[in-house]
Amino acid sequence: MNKRVEKALNEQVEKEASSSQFYLSMASWAETQGLNGTSKFLYTHSDEERFHMLKLIKFINERGGVAVVPGLSVPKPTFKGIEDVFQLLLDHELRVTESINNLVDICLQEKDYSTHNFIQWYVSEQLEEEALARTILDKIKLIGSDKGGLYLFDRDLENAAIKIDTPPVN
Repeated sequence: MNKRVEKALNEQVEKEASSSQFYLSMASWAETQGLNGTSKFLYTHSDEERFHMLKLIKFINERGGVAVVPGLSVPKPTFKGIEDVFQLLLDHELRVTESINNLVDICLQEKDYSTHNFIQWYVSEQLEEEALARTILDKIKLIGSDKGGLYLFDRDLENAAIKIDTPPVN
């Protein structure tokens, strides 16, 4: 495996692992605020990010590289409110998209078309992640300070069939 691509992939492993921890912290906070639907959504999202990390680790190792399991910093444990949580989530997803795009660029520069092809799954996934975060944030902004609206929103998140598009890692 090209060393520059391997380094960039391992950096993405760390970003996906950090994302999982960040969303786990948000889920825990939401749970303590009585936002069961929001916490369920965020716990699921945390699991999805961990799957993204595992998928990268398996790919690096299968291509002859060495995947590095990162140490992680402790994410912040409290948030200002539900709008803050989802604004931070959107901002975070935008940074992850930028990172994935940089990874695509490195693959093309190094003419590593196999990795480029593999990374296209992440490109598509990020489009979905950003759209979902924007949609949720838009709904939260519409609700404003209406506690009844927040209750219904949270209930809808809890009752929604949240599908994780994550086949098992071989």
